Amino acid sequence: MPATRILIVDDDPHVCELLSIYLKREGFEVVSVGTGEDGLRQADQFKPALVVLDLMLPDIAGTEVCERLRRRSPVPIMMLTARTEEADRVLGLELGADDYVVKPFSPREVVARIKAILRRAEPEEKAERIELPGLVIDFKCALAEAGGHRLELTPTELRLLTEFALHPNEVLSRDVLLKRVWGFELLPDYQRTVDTHMKRLRAKLAEAGPLPFSIVTQWGVGYRLAMGEETANKEGSNG
Repeated sequence: MPATRILIVDDDPHVCELLSIYLKREGFEVVSVGTGEDGLRQADQFKPALVVLDLMLPDIAGTEVCERLRRRSPVPIMMLTARTEEADRVLGLELGADDYVVKPFSPREVVARIKAILRRAEPEEKAERIELPGLVIDFKCALAEAGGHRLELTPTELRLLTEFALHPNEVLSRDVLLKRVWGFELLPDYQRTVDTHMKRLRAKLAEAGPLPFSIVTQWGVGYRLAMGEETANKEGSNG
């Protein structure tokens, strides 16, 4: 089988070389570039399974690169940056990144976290698909359909929708979603990240047209996949 491809976008040659060495030892195929434009170009040509993206690049901000990648593809993204402020970490996740690593870092930890992201992006092994009224999630193909329309979801959005499909009509708190979808526990500053991803997921479901279900807000608690008649009271809020 061909090696899993990783794209590194970082203008620090030392970082690129160090990560490349460790990733290649684990059997990955690696391409590294030093600018955002080259990163976007290589993302189209190289078709990586994951992108390691520096937040501070010489030509385009990493946040913009992340947004542009997200418009093109659901490829998992790991943000890599020297910024340590919590707000920057949250921003990276809200823009669609799947993880956020602060420099200086342990290359072994980065490789381990890359493997974890890729495992989460793989199709679920326990069942091939979930079918609910108006909703189908196919784990083998890693896709979802709502109302017969294919949803263009990021890996994180697909995992979010899967959690609700596995637990219809059950309230899922933000803490639970952080743990199950992102792998984080008890990080209240990241809870607005859940809300941002929920807002995007709801928007994509709305584009599929009228559906026999909706994800509703349980104020002060979390979210719930409401089936059947309850969907008459659909909510657009992300609160």
